Amino acid sequence: MRRLLPLLTLLMPLAAAGQSLDGNRQAPVQPLSYPAAGQAVDLGYGVPAWRDRDGRMLVLKAGAQSSGASQRADAPLSFPVVDAGGVTSTDLQYGLDPHLQIHAGLSEHGGMSRSARVVGSEIGATYNLGRYSLGVSVGADSTPDQRLPRVLPGATPGVNGLPDFDSSAQLNARGRVAVGGQSGIDLGASVGRIRLLPGNELGINSLDQKALTFGVDHGPLSGTLIGRTMQPTLPGGYYGDRRWSSIDLGVTLRLPWQGELSIGAQNLWSSGSSVPTPAGPEPDQSRTPYVQYHQDL
Repeated sequence: MRRLLPLLTLLMPLAAAGQSLDGNRQAPVQPLSYPAAGQAVDLGYGVPAWRDRDGRMLVLKAGAQSSGASQRADAPLSFPVVDAGGVTSTDLQYGLDPHLQIHAGLSEHGGMSRSARVVGSEIGATYNLGRYSLGVSVGADSTPDQRLPRVLPGATPGVNGLPDFDSSAQLNARGRVAVGGQSGIDLGASVGRIRLLPGNELGINSLDQKALTFGVDHGPLSGTLIGRTMQPTLPGGYYGDRRWSSIDLGVTLRLPWQGELSIGAQNLWSSGSSVPTPAGPEPDQSRTPYVQYHQDL
């Protein structure tokens, strides 16, 4: 424990820095591949990893994804995939031993407009037993530099169908079961709170959110089903009849030339309150099919 305290102290600023760096949620953390003691190994990201003689290893990963391909990693929040935006992420992983690793990551989801971006941070731990793995993390997202009037197009990004998104915080859990050498099943759950900008159209300050994720992958092909529910945060835990639910479905094919083809639909199924909302419209839950291609250069 005395060895862990200095390391955690160093990693905590990384989570806080996600509020200001131009870097959304990083890709799912993969188990570290341990090289021989003192040996450097190329992980395919152009960044080496080292292992000391006590079995500890440090890895720095960076990457970019299309909005469609990143929906599995972005399970707590849903971003519009038709804004031609993408996700860039940087993740620092520290392996305490072949089974336990801690990680801290920064990410940025950007749209067509430079001002429409969401910066995220996450810190957590993953325990890997080879065929089974389980991870927990805490994360936060925010919209920095919100100095432009919200009436301008693209001044604020759309998140979960909410045009007045300000910030969010969530607790995440992820599990994976390997089936054979090239297949696996992923399960995820998230609970958190979304805060809206003052004077928003819904007339509420924040919403409680829950999300469940189910994913299957086989070789280069992966599919993900994500369900979300939002409810206004009101005193005494009273929500009234206002509740919004949706399901997203996406399939991604990784191509041999470092490309990705993503096909799916946001809000494939959705439901909302039938009660009129005099304060303003409900979150946008219109069904949005998409086809996206992403190429790493």
